[in-house]
Amino acid sequence: MSEDIKTFTISVYTENNIGLLNRISAIFQRRHINIESLTTSQSEIDGVNRFVIVVNITETNAIKIVKQIEKQVETIRAYYHTDEETIFMESGMFKIKSDLLFDEPQIQNIIKESYARIVTVNKEFFVLEKSGRRNEIESLRRDLNVFGIMQFVRSGRIAVTKDEMKVTEMLTAFNNQ
Repeated sequence: MSEDIKTFTISVYTENNIGLLNRISAIFQRRHINIESLTTSQSEIDGVNRFVIVVNITETNAIKIVKQIEKQVETIRAYYHTDEETIFMESGMFKIKSDLLFDEPQIQNIIKESYARIVTVNKEFFVLEKSGRRNEIESLRRDLNVFGIMQFVRSGRIAVTKDEMKVTEMLTAFNNQ
């Protein structure tokens, strides 16, 4: 019986120690699993960081990965969730020549229709920010590509679960040790 490959968001709560990112990425590398997106940030508890890792794997592999990550000394807890179990988004920034903003009325329409936000404007360039699903950001990138994008960057996924995670109580207890 073969399992379906699905997109999983793996959340890892950790102490902030040097070398942990390398060890976590090595877990995926050893299993020949490509990391689609990786974001790290402060979690809801001071002193505890959170990794948000997006991978396309089977659920069996997601379980194995989470167990392997939890063996790392600095890991407090790791979880995996499907897209249906999370609320997630990404952010993209686009740097475009300023003269196009005034000379090409179609760009203004694209900005309005995509709900992008102008972050800054100067004589040489303007910067747009778009938050949403990856397909929305990629659609805006395709639309703007026609006019020439000077620079483009997209963040990794940020996500929260739809269901309550009892991790906050556990992290508070960990932090008070």
